[in-house]
Amino acid sequence: MLSLLRRSHRKAGAAPSYTCTKCHETLSPWEQMVNFNGRVWHTTCFVCAQCFQPFPEGVFYEFEGRKYCEHDFHVLFAPCCGKCREFIVGRVIKAMNNSWHPDCFLCEICVAPLADEGFVKNAGRALCRECNAKEKAKGMGKYVCHKCHSIIDSGHIKFRGEAYHPYHFNCSSCGSELNADAREKSGELYCLRCHDKMGIPICGACRRPIEERVVHALGKAWHVEHFVCAKCERPFYGTRHYEKKGLAYCETHYHQLFGNICFVCNNVVTGDVFGAFNKSWCVGHFACSICDRKMSHKTKFFEFDLKPVCRVCHEKFPGELKKRLKKYHEEVSKKQIMSNS
Repeated sequence: MLSLLRRSHRKAGAAPSYTCTKCHETLSPWEQMVNFNGRVWHTTCFVCAQCFQPFPEGVFYEFEGRKYCEHDFHVLFAPCCGKCREFIVGRVIKAMNNSWHPDCFLCEICVAPLADEGFVKNAGRALCRECNAKEKAKGMGKYVCHKCHSIIDSGHIKFRGEAYHPYHFNCSSCGSELNADAREKSGELYCLRCHDKMGIPICGACRRPIEERVVHALGKAWHVEHFVCAKCERPFYGTRHYEKKGLAYCETHYHQLFGNICFVCNNVVTGDVFGAFNKSWCVGHFACSICDRKMSHKTKFFEFDLKPVCRVCHEKFPGELKKRLKKYHEEVSKKQIMSNS
């Protein structure tokens, strides 16, 4: 009980003598006293039962017949909020093995107030019912209906970015109840039959209507995610593609199949190409495989392990190795001549 004390003076002879409620001694006629609820105290006796100090600004709390200053009352009896860690005066929410201010007890996901709406305990968290349903559905790999907030066991539709049970809607054209095949167009939902009659392009891969962004290539229309490289099957997403015999290829695989890839950087050789040993190089990447000295078409080089070696490094080879390499190349040349004859 919060109270404000009142101090008063007595005039000599104006009233009978009083006895202090605490020390039971008589108060002097000229002495200042505290008068509360018909009882009086010496000002030095009217103090906090815990810290024995006068009450700041005359404010005190009563509990079980004893009086406390505001600080000690909070320390001894008032609960501490589990979020802001401040003392709670007034309404207290008891939940999750803790105490809370009503304004501090919020859903840990959407921060909606839980004091009056109720909550669900989920993995040690206090969640509103809608967020709990979403978390539960997420763990099951399912959606939560944005309208009725229950889990969608099978067959959902997406409308304006949210998932719904299809039966909450009717076709905007024929009025029939929708199912999971429903489609959205210009902010309205249609059954599949009505949707396909609206002149919407059909994807060349999945044969379904293309509702949003469309890619036109190879004489067909495609969903963005369905227009892919014929080799790696990765979507182009607006990047350059190459066409060959009715198929689309990314730059890398087009040149791997039909062009040249640099042996060093593994990128497509877009300019002049240097070819040797059935390999290709960007002109600036053709170098000695031992000393990394750059070489050109005019530089004399030798082959070692199907890689180019400059004349300087070749001269440093042991004599026996050079003899073996020479003999090997002569045999290879003879075989090539015989195969061509």
